[in-house]
Amino acid sequence: MLTLFRILSTLPLGLMQAVGWMGGWLVFAVSGSYRQQFLTNTRQAAFSWAQTRGAVGAAGQLLAELPRLWFGSAPAVQWRGSEHIDAALGLNRGIIFLTPHLGCFEVTAQAYAQRFGQERFGQAGHPMTVLFRPPRKPWLHELVASARARPGLHTAPTTLAGVKQMIKALRKGDCVGLLPDQVPPQGQGVWATFFGRDAYTMTLAVRLAQQTNASVLIAWGERLIGARGYQVHVQPLPVHLPGDVGQAVAVINRAMEDLIRQCPQQYLWGYARYKAPRDEV
Repeated sequence: MLTLFRILSTLPLGLMQAVGWMGGWLVFAVSGSYRQQFLTNTRQAAFSWAQTRGAVGAAGQLLAELPRLWFGSAPAVQWRGSEHIDAALGLNRGIIFLTPHLGCFEVTAQAYAQRFGQERFGQAGHPMTVLFRPPRKPWLHELVASARARPGLHTAPTTLAGVKQMIKALRKGDCVGLLPDQVPPQGQGVWATFFGRDAYTMTLAVRLAQQTNASVLIAWGERLIGARGYQVHVQPLPVHLPGDVGQAVAVINRAMEDLIRQCPQQYLWGYARYKAPRDEV
């Protein structure tokens, strides 16, 4: 499989995205459960079919572009709001990046690592650490581990040791990246409103911010049309996080809603956002 991914990584990004687009529509057509979940989530968020139908093909693109992102040459990346990163790094308090399942979230961490995570112009870089749950299948574990090992980008296991690793990174003035709309295991989140319905939501981002006083930024990677690459958008949270964990989680959920409203046609609506949390093993 690793060899196949390396071969696919040499193909043009536009070709892979076109194949992914068709694959996304094929899955939508043949999988009734996936289609129902997609449509239920969009209706819950009060979006019309016209606003979200583009997300059907975008979900397939998300998978099809992985070989290129993991093993191919770096795609073109534009930045919007990078000054917020410069300002936050200047405080030397670390940065917590919140990136929902919007656009190409894989490219967001990679683009940061390339621009800010490595030494440049004689200045030390500030690597990003992202949570990593090893796949259960051994061959997939090797594939993902090989893909994500790169300068300026570190991985941390979804364990207590991984949390300690992220705290250490933030206290050094480095960064961590989290998917705040990912359902955490039982006991690691709270129920909070997300598009008008309670969703089990991680508290990790809030607790990291409280323990380290790190800056909190929102980032997402917009997939540009015509295979022109990506644009990474960065912005601060609209309000400071309150001290109460539940209220702070609610602030983050509202910020994610506002972000998704900017580009609902690239959100992963097929994700089971409202599922019950699993028991950690």
